[in-house]
Amino acid sequence: MIEHIQYIFAWTPGWPELLVILVVALLIFGRRLPEIARNIGKSLTEFKKGVHEAEETKDKLVDEARKVKDDVVQDVKDAAGLDEDDNGRHD
Repeated sequence: MIEHIQYIFAWTPGWPELLVILVVALLIFGRRLPEIARNIGKSLTEFKKGVHEAEETKDKLVDEARKVKDDVVQDVKDAAGLDEDDNGRHD
């Protein structure tokens, strides 16, 4: 049985098989093919837009986190009496 499963997974369609699949697809979806292609294009556009918005949101959150970190570091330095000019040296 394992040999049959390996044979099934090892088979990939060549050019003749792909041509037959294409002809069958055209016969089945021929009239609706432009509409299907248009819908796929719209879906890809919306997906890309969503990914772009997610990246912008991530960048804003990272910038805000860095600002909060810088503020906290500055507050700790102020509370400890350290200045940026001291560089950790006390004379």
